[in-house]
Amino acid sequence: MAVDLVKLFQTMVRSGISDIHFKANASPMVRVNGRLMNSGFNKMTPQHIEELAGVLMNEEQRVRFDKDRELDMAYTVPDLARFRVNVYRQRNSVALSLRVIPLHIRNFQELNLPADTLQKLCSNTRGMILFTGITGAGKTTSLSAMIDHVNRNYSYNIITIEDPVEYFHEDIKSSIAQREVGHDTESFSTAVRHILRQDPDVVVLGEMRDAEAIRAGVTAAETGHLVLGTIHTMDAAQTMGRILESYDSNEQTGARIRIANVLKGIISQRLLESTDGKSRFPGTEILVVTSLIRKLLIEEKPQELHKAIEQGQYYGMHSFDQDILRLFNEKRVTKEEALDASSNPDDLLVRMNTLRVGELGDASA
Repeated sequence: MAVDLVKLFQTMVRSGISDIHFKANASPMVRVNGRLMNSGFNKMTPQHIEELAGVLMNEEQRVRFDKDRELDMAYTVPDLARFRVNVYRQRNSVALSLRVIPLHIRNFQELNLPADTLQKLCSNTRGMILFTGITGAGKTTSLSAMIDHVNRNYSYNIITIEDPVEYFHEDIKSSIAQREVGHDTESFSTAVRHILRQDPDVVVLGEMRDAEAIRAGVTAAETGHLVLGTIHTMDAAQTMGRILESYDSNEQTGARIRIANVLKGIISQRLLESTDGKSRFPGTEILVVTSLIRKLLIEEKPQELHKAIEQGQYYGMHSFDQDILRLFNEKRVTKEEALDASSNPDDLLVRMNTLRVGELGDASA
């Protein structure tokens, strides 16, 4: 690897840069704590970026990129970090997006996630647990923390399908096989079709991005496996709708019952900038499938589902706004950041003001 590239990766990790974007005739852009900004580096020519991409890709990947004009891959710098890389073309030139993947897998506590609830969800031996959120919300990081917890506490055969493999997991109590699309299997759909013949206890679908993957995940959960995965949806209600979209309209009534019966939990995430601007905290919505939740999922009652989540603290449930209000109360995020991330800003503002009035009343007493 070129020395300049080593220095670039070292700078990314040490400066807290999560993403860096290269395109021709422009200065690289970086993302720090969720904010995109100019790196201040010199503009890069198309030749510079092609050379950088050429260093990152091996021969097989170059062939795939030349054919498809875009490529997902991972790159490892020993003793530093892994990087998720997307190579693509724009304006007839090569462009790159890189994301830092730390070598250290952080646990639930280190990620500021609700550890007790997630550990209880991990104790399920079958069913489906999903992490949801937009791109960059931390789904893969949280999923890796759950895999790591299972690996440290249970003796399972865990098989993952990822594109690309991001976090490396070493066998601890469990045996883990990590399969990367393009290297270890021809395609995501091919791997999913064969995975049940590989005697898994836990199936990890790095991204349930299409109908075949979603349906295969539901089938695996129905046949007695624990299925963990991520999906690009905003919250629990939207997740149910997204899963149902993978079934034909005449199948959806039966599919709704099947999904409700295998679903164990949904963890939805949004990242909020900290008060000091130096880090981010996850705001979460946690759904744990109880008999009441299952009934509401089957009956398709999103408003009542939301109410049940807010009233389900005994089971470890909470809504986004409840968790965001907690972050605000703990002075971890500003009022503006909390309202911006809220599902219902007006309702959250009322809750904030009610809390403020209560504090003033206590002080005057």
